Amino acid sequence: FEGLPRTRKEIFETLVKGLQRLEYRGYDSAGIGVDGPKKSDSGDTSYICLIKKRGKVKALDEELYKNDSTDLETELDTHFGIAHTRWATHGEPSAVNCHPHRSDKNNEFVVIHNGIITNYKELRKYLISKGYEFESETDTEVIPKLIKYVYDNRENDYVSFSTLVELVIQQLEGAFALVFKSVHFPGEAVATRRGSPLLIGVRSKYELSTEQIPIQYNSNGKSPRGVQQKNFRNRVDSTVALHSVSDRKAVEFYFASDASAIIEHTNKVIYLQDDDIAAVAEGKLSLHRMSRCAGEDPVRAIQTLQMELQQIMKGNFKAFMQKEIFEQPESVFNTMRGRICFDTNTVVLGGLKDHLKEIRRCRRLILIGCGTSFHAGVATRQILEELTELPVMVELASDFLDRITPVFRDDVCFLISQSGETADTLMALRYCQGRGALTVGVTNTVGSSISRETDCGVHINAGPEIGVASTKAYTSQFVALTMFGLMMSEDRISLQKRRLEIINGLRMLPGLIKEVLTLDDKIRSIADELYQQRSLLVMGRGYNYATCLEGALKIKEITYMHSEGILAGELKHGPLALIDKHMPVIMIIMRDACYTKCHNALQQVTARQGRPIILCCQDDPEITRNAYKTIELPQTVDCLQGIISVIPLQLMSFHLAVLRGYDVSHPALTSISILPLK
Repeated sequence: FEGLPRTRKEIFETLVKGLQRLEYRGYDSAGIGVDGPKKSDSGDTSYICLIKKRGKVKALDEELYKNDSTDLETELDTHFGIAHTRWATHGEPSAVNCHPHRSDKNNEFVVIHNGIITNYKELRKYLISKGYEFESETDTEVIPKLIKYVYDNRENDYVSFSTLVELVIQQLEGAFALVFKSVHFPGEAVATRRGSPLLIGVRSKYELSTEQIPIQYNSNGKSPRGVQQKNFRNRVDSTVALHSVSDRKAVEFYFASDASAIIEHTNKVIYLQDDDIAAVAEGKLSLHRMSRCAGEDPVRAIQTLQMELQQIMKGNFKAFMQKEIFEQPESVFNTMRGRICFDTNTVVLGGLKDHLKEIRRCRRLILIGCGTSFHAGVATRQILEELTELPVMVELASDFLDRITPVFRDDVCFLISQSGETADTLMALRYCQGRGALTVGVTNTVGSSISRETDCGVHINAGPEIGVASTKAYTSQFVALTMFGLMMSEDRISLQKRRLEIINGLRMLPGLIKEVLTLDDKIRSIADELYQQRSLLVMGRGYNYATCLEGALKIKEITYMHSEGILAGELKHGPLALIDKHMPVIMIIMRDACYTKCHNALQQVTARQGRPIILCCQDDPEITRNAYKTIELPQTVDCLQGIISVIPLQLMSFHLAVLRGYDVSHPALTSISILPLK
């Protein structure tokens, strides 16, 4: 602020704290790149100091203060630093494979990367043929090498940093969010994304020059390099850029993959779209793209986040996952808030009401998601079929694309994603749009790619989900899709009794979830008996089949124990061979249309000396007699019972993970990046 210098120690603290806010995503190493206090071997006056460490962010933080060359008390008026945590996908966890990656031993260009470059082998082979040496096993290292190659072979003496990045990303295939730093462009930052999330936080004591940043476009994205560079230089000189109206340098910019990393600094953010290139120089931020597509928004708005810092803190809970499980009475209520009027029994989803006529004319519904979001589709398929009287397909996004699934103009495709950035789901969205289908987003993140690019949608309002293993987003997705079915059936006289039953069930739902959460100690005691096992089967059918899939996924994801969700109707077609007194089995048997069929499956399990742990309704003595242990749950309307029955499995997975000695908050699941710039 106001040009106030910052010490290198303060800069380190900002970067490290940002990484710590994102530790919930999982990683195996961390690194930082900052302006260094010494010259490079080539004699350049600027130098980028890289410090990288395997393990937790805490280990990196300790390493920063051991490094005598970092000169922590030096004050800098302008500074650009980058930091990143990595999950190993190409090469083992090690300092050399950690980000930031560099172009050469003098660190002329460095980059941090979230995503995967699918054509890195071809690029690596080409760059090796040109004499570039690689030191890591990663896909990312081709990026700084490639930008140095473009810089070394530039046709004009002058070339902007943004132009170099523009030329580089034209050669990249895959998903990426990238932030670049270079000794040739001191104090400048360039960032871009394609398929991976990236946002820009803006902080200033004074009023900003604009609330919308216009996008600058190349007049001809296919021009020869020399012409393109000249055009780009002229464009940047005349661009309308974002800065402070008091002093263009009295502003700080933060690039991050997640708002939780920057919320303590600012709630003003700009969400980048695919192939946006953001450049910061001399306290100004400008945005540009290669070319403009039809219907594309020519500006990026500065948005105000509603998230508060306490929302992303664990409070008295051991882990974010545990906190979010216990938040579900509030999160499902917030999903319904303002959408269901329990006095008039009406349901209005504001994001869909303008498209309701078109949706009602459709031929079929296609629900598309990955992992937990896919399970939310499976969980609601049956009630959607009943309420809409339409065929409903539920598709895994990756398989949907692999099969080149037929999609028609009179289909309605629901893209379900907590983050709104899931790569396969985003590609499925674009596939459906290309075939003329109406697309509906079901997301938890305002401003995400899926929420922006779909024709309409529903924000599930579950609040920030920090835990890697989705819990409250699943139950809110479940409720949101059920509300869609209720809205679609509002004028069906034959369905009014069923609608009222479901609406009343939704009204009671938050209280029932609170009741289930009181069983936590009992579930913990059952986990005490299971945590040393190597495998766990979860069985059910009908409305509870999705619960089996989701419960098994949670156990796999957090406890690293093999777990399998089995449709109870398929028990005699193979899985029964696994049952004996040593195989732990959880069965879900509720009083619904499948009760008798599930009871038959229970008889098969006990006949094989199985010792089933049964999730059942309260006061069911027949089930209790045949169970090794029971978890008795309150009963609700059949199509909502899956929300009640999944919570014990969420709690079970959490307790199993803790008992097995795993860090629930930091499983190795994804790589992340954050960058502050002043």
